[in-house]
Amino acid sequence: MKADPRNLCVLFADVAGSTRLYERLGDAEALRAVERCLNRVERVITGYKGRVVKTIGDEIMAVFDSAEDGMQAACDMQQRVEDLPPISGVKLAIRVGFHFGPAIEDKNDVFGDTVNVAARMTTLAKGGQIITTGESIAELPPLLRQSSREIDAIAIKGKSEAMHVCEVLWLEGEDLTMKSGTSIATAAPPPPLRLRLRHDNKEITLDAAHPSATLGRDLGCDFVIRDPRASRSHGRVELRRDKFMLVDQSTNGTFVTVEGEAEFALKREETILRNRGRIVFGHAWADKKTEVLAFEILG
Repeated sequence: MKADPRNLCVLFADVAGSTRLYERLGDAEALRAVERCLNRVERVITGYKGRVVKTIGDEIMAVFDSAEDGMQAACDMQQRVEDLPPISGVKLAIRVGFHFGPAIEDKNDVFGDTVNVAARMTTLAKGGQIITTGESIAELPPLLRQSSREIDAIAIKGKSEAMHVCEVLWLEGEDLTMKSGTSIATAAPPPPLRLRLRHDNKEITLDAAHPSATLGRDLGCDFVIRDPRASRSHGRVELRRDKFMLVDQSTNGTFVTVEGEAEFALKREETILRNRGRIVFGHAWADKKTEVLAFEILG
């Protein structure tokens, strides 16, 4: 039985540009860099009496009892990641989004509209930014409110009115963003990320304009899988910020091989797709006759 909702500060912290980081540094060095970064974030969460809800790839979801704890933790984790030296010339950065409001805690997970809004704030943040809502800023002590500024008002799905979006200023003399009637303006964006998926003679390229593809035995799926061990709605691939995620929602699992690495299984889980490789449905790869979906990140 689920508990009653209570007010929580839900926070997401995400390593910016991780897909390109793997391409530039190589898998082993990039993984160590991301883990080092996330370890610092986790220590900050604990230090502000927060709780790590889950880690998905290079993203951490956490909760705090107050908006104040969430904001201070967000500033501290940005500073600690900023203090990390460059790795092979690559400077790591995180983007953080948070929102304070009613949420439901159940079996160590957190659910509700507050989670969705916090995740949306993270999608608006760039590397080195903290983005939150006007509602969350209103919950802060007066002194802390001075370390924020409104930068936009956007429509949120399920909300009747536009939501005020604010940036938390954690650097001295920070002047990174200007209010705009349409978007959050910062540095020039990196080249667009694309993912090529290939199954038999069918090929689809995912990008910002076409961000997802469904996989399964159902004829309505984008890629129809013949293998009887696959589920009708087996899973999906979707673009989230600057990474492509493979989400398993099957009975028998999804088996993934990144080129040069050992195969691993997903069972009601998700993973970041890196470089190139293959996906097998419902069982491990056996031989060249195995039905596969090939994937490749395009520069």
